[in-house]
Amino acid sequence: MVRPTDGPNGEPKVKVEDKMDEGQLMRLATGVTVDATAPSSGTPTFKPEKIAHVELRKGIIKVVPVENDREPRSLVILTGLKTLFQKQLPKMPREYIARLVYDTNSKCLAIIKRGYKVVGGICYRPFPHRGFAEITFFATTSVDQVKGYGSMLMDHFKAHIRRTYPDMWHFLTYADNYAVGYFRKQGFSKDITLDRSIWAGYIKDYEGGTIMQCTMLERVDYLNTREILLQQREAILSKIREMSRSHIVYDGLPQFQEGAPEEVTVDPKDVPGLRESGWTPSMMTGPIRSNGKSAEHNLMEKLLGDLSGHTLAWPFQQPVNADEVPDYYEVIKQPMDFSTMEHKLDTNQYSKLDAFLADAQLVFDNCRAYNPEGTIYYKNSLKLEKFLKDQLAASHVKKEN
Repeated sequence: MVRPTDGPNGEPKVKVEDKMDEGQLMRLATGVTVDATAPSSGTPTFKPEKIAHVELRKGIIKVVPVENDREPRSLVILTGLKTLFQKQLPKMPREYIARLVYDTNSKCLAIIKRGYKVVGGICYRPFPHRGFAEITFFATTSVDQVKGYGSMLMDHFKAHIRRTYPDMWHFLTYADNYAVGYFRKQGFSKDITLDRSIWAGYIKDYEGGTIMQCTMLERVDYLNTREILLQQREAILSKIREMSRSHIVYDGLPQFQEGAPEEVTVDPKDVPGLRESGWTPSMMTGPIRSNGKSAEHNLMEKLLGDLSGHTLAWPFQQPVNADEVPDYYEVIKQPMDFSTMEHKLDTNQYSKLDAFLADAQLVFDNCRAYNPEGTIYYKNSLKLEKFLKDQLAASHVKKEN
């Protein structure tokens, strides 16, 4: 058996890799050993830029401020914004959208592509003397949402407000039930800390919407958040490497390598790194416990995790709030969502994979039964349904192999 050379106290010397690849770093950060990983490939590679930022950097899209100054260029962009909002917000009266977009008191920030084609935008009403702005409409084209247009636009909106209105630090908006998750990711909260006397009477109340607030931070450069997060992440991983032994790499056991004789036993005390992990022979006295999870249960956990983590899954994460969507449960008699499926999975209510897939299909069918064809919710359900089928097919291929 090949072992490292022993040190002065009889402890094996180990090789510490100064640099690890991205996969090793991610496993290390989540507490998973990286002993079995491949050798380091050198400098860590970070998560690639979102498509939206690449297109912006290359000039394919532009983010431009616009208002009704009666200039032809402005009116063309405002008309594009009006059409976008009317298409993406089908439950909002079309006349109301047009009136607010063209209102001279409203301001907008638009994403334009190939000239004046509008693919995203925010319409807002500033109240500089009150220290806040109301976001009235926010939308991006459904085909471009996976590119990260929404997050990029919100970052540019915050930077634009900071430049244009230095004393305005707060945003308020009424988010519909399906947009609450998105706004929360962008720094909005249902906890309204702004005194009601400041905004009451200035913004319009919307039935079926949830009022949310965002307060900007003075020290954050919202156009440089990716670089800030990368620096913070690297600082945390560096600290982990100082305190953790998970990056120590041992030689593999030759008994289990190709060509080794079969039915060879290994004394646990001879396994490099096992003693250093805190293992003692007494741990072998008790019976080995099974987690009780079948292969089918593990597959359901993986499928649900993939579904819940998908970028298009935000409308299906939680049950629909009856206060925000009053007629939903009049139309949908068998509601289902991913959090309910997670509870059923944790409490072993799915005896077979078919029951799990039936609930997943119910999520998609309910969405298409309630929402009109062409809406973002309808399209998301189709894409997620296809995604689930692809994941299921891929898992079956792995089983056969």
